[in-house]
Amino acid sequence: MAVKPAILCLNRAGEATAHRIAKLLDAPVHGRETRVDVADVFFANALDHARSLFAAGTPVIGVCASGILIRAVAPLLADKTSEPPVLSVSDDGAVVVPLLGGHRGANRLAAKIAEDLQSVAAVTTAGDVALGVALDEPPMGWRLANPLAAKDVMAQLLSGAGATVEGDADWLSGLPKGDDLTITAGIAPSDADLQFHPQRLTLGVGCARNCPVEELADLVETTLADAGLAKGAIHSLNTLDLKADEPAMIELAKTLGVPMRVFTAAELEAETPRLATPSEVVFAEVGCHGVSEAAALAQGGGDAVLDVAKKKTANATCAIAVSPAPLTSLRGRSRGKLSIIGIGPGQHSWRTPEASKLVQDAEELVGYGLYIDLLGPLAYGKTRSDFPLGGEEDRCRYALEQAAKGLNVALICSGDAGIYAMGALVFELLDRAPDEMGVSDAAHRVEVVSTPGVSALQGAAARAGAPLGHDFCAISLSDLLTPRDDIVKRLHAAAQGDFVIAFYNPVSKRRRTLLAEARDILLKHRPADTPVMLASSLGRPEEHVRYRELHELDVDEVDMLTVVLVGSSHSKLAQLGEGPRMYTPRGYARKIDGDLA
Repeated sequence: MAVKPAILCLNRAGEATAHRIAKLLDAPVHGRETRVDVADVFFANALDHARSLFAAGTPVIGVCASGILIRAVAPLLADKTSEPPVLSVSDDGAVVVPLLGGHRGANRLAAKIAEDLQSVAAVTTAGDVALGVALDEPPMGWRLANPLAAKDVMAQLLSGAGATVEGDADWLSGLPKGDDLTITAGIAPSDADLQFHPQRLTLGVGCARNCPVEELADLVETTLADAGLAKGAIHSLNTLDLKADEPAMIELAKTLGVPMRVFTAAELEAETPRLATPSEVVFAEVGCHGVSEAAALAQGGGDAVLDVAKKKTANATCAIAVSPAPLTSLRGRSRGKLSIIGIGPGQHSWRTPEASKLVQDAEELVGYGLYIDLLGPLAYGKTRSDFPLGGEEDRCRYALEQAAKGLNVALICSGDAGIYAMGALVFELLDRAPDEMGVSDAAHRVEVVSTPGVSALQGAAARAGAPLGHDFCAISLSDLLTPRDDIVKRLHAAAQGDFVIAFYNPVSKRRRTLLAEARDILLKHRPADTPVMLASSLGRPEEHVRYRELHELDVDEVDMLTVVLVGSSHSKLAQLGEGPRMYTPRGYARKIDGDLA
């Protein structure tokens, strides 16, 4: 399993069992605060914690009652093909129950744990119980070419049908024999009822810069067809590291559903004695005598042989190596990935599932130390590179260069990473010329993704009611990066435009005057009693929300952790049953009056 499970322990009665499972699986124990003595990670609320782990794609093994885990993850259930395994284990370890993801690893985990604990695995999935195998979950190193057919085939087998298995697959030997169904297991395509392919083929590709996507895809398609080889038997797509950002290769790997791996020129050059078509021209250009053949062989390893020598078109090449047994690991390195992640104001329930999943997948977390701390248990076991406030450019450059080494890196920001955070700086570094303090060539080839987060202005608005119900803007009052004159010009424009305004970075120990100046500018354009919301430490235990009238706005009750929301001339502060609620009408009443006129 690619992601280590988290072993949840809720009380001292289950501690011994939890630690025994953790040792077996080399996984961390997450313990309930005050109720568990020893754990790698502690949590306060079992339901929230289990839900957060599940949303991030982490397999969950709870040493607790099944109902606790069911209640925790039930709101998130949507797609059984992508959800992580969830298992419950009794405190004494006597029973192991795979609750979710039976055919995504839960049944195997249950069997492994039960064997170690000498207990019972309460597996209920029909295939495992009756046939001893799950046809929609082949062993590692195998792929099912037509997964939609698995359910029907399993139903027929359970109803008394028999199958003929063609090919070498010992794990299918227990199926009932007969001529009703045909199952194939090999590297060639077939039209059998079920088609399993061992991952024995390694695909090597090369191409000119910006090769058309269709040209490379058609070349590989034709090569496979001519050789009588199945797409499903391809273990990986492999190439030279200089080609890591080639759109045609990236798209082909996605289409085939296989990982893309890259090798240095020196690593590919070491394969020269095994090449069928070494080229001095290629060597002069990139430093190795072949790309596609060498990459296929480098991934396959010493036992692989070249099954299809280099095939080429005007802009692309491909070759295929075959290994004697299914491949279950990867050589070379990945393209590298940098995820720019906004985790919201800090409250875990405001962190999006996509953000949690990207954090879970990351190998290294980079960011201001406090923001990484806010991830809580989700950061456990990962390499951390903490940076202080300031030095933001160094932080982003480091994250990009780490990704350039083939790592999956997460750059952690509060709020939304694209709003007054590191997102823009990452793309600025990538856009700079090398002589302008940009980043390395390798860093330009990494995959960069951004995920949205709940910004401070959204969090504040939700707490207030609906102050952003009509046109609004955000202005940072920090003059560290923006000239003071520009800030003042924007204040005048926003005041004249009667926007609701969210002030970021309102004050610091050094900067104490711009907020007062902003207040005075706004008072020239909107009423003195315009509602103002001050929201500090949003989403955290020390959250503090209060309201003032614009003329009362006092700089001394604002700090760097405070978002200031100033209403427009139309904004209102209503005293409702649940307390004061701030909102800005959009004009629906006028629309209704107009419709009636």
